[in-house]
Amino acid sequence: MVEIMDNKPISFKGLRLLVVDDDLDTTKLLTILFELEGAEVMAANSAEEALEILSCFQPDVLISDICLPDEDGYSLLRKIKKLDIERGRITRAIALSAYVMDEDRQYAYLAGYQNYLHKPINLDELAKAVHDLAQLQQYA
Repeated sequence: MVEIMDNKPISFKGLRLLVVDDDLDTTKLLTILFELEGAEVMAANSAEEALEILSCFQPDVLISDICLPDEDGYSLLRKIKKLDIERGRITRAIALSAYVMDEDRQYAYLAGYQNYLHKPINLDELAKAVHDLAQLQQYA
């Protein structure tokens, strides 16, 4: 999964990721792939579980499905932003969705996601998006 940018491999070493998706295969796949590249990854299958994880884990980047069983990814991100304000930090976020309409993408950006990727997930695209947000996180 290591993508090459400017003739240098992308490194995820030391990066903290929270992956939220109700599809167990997706969370397992992303966890394994990013861990193999050196990231510390926590996975949740619901917004409620993600919020529990956030009580003791502060991710640099959130990767979240929009359609979750208990509440949607928009509501989850609003709660995370509230926690970020309390903690004095910023969590960068990537939305994953099966919806591909421009309106869906715009709604995700308005909700606070910095990137919007459609399913099925293109792993190279996701790796680049995570890398780009991690770079922004360094300057936050």
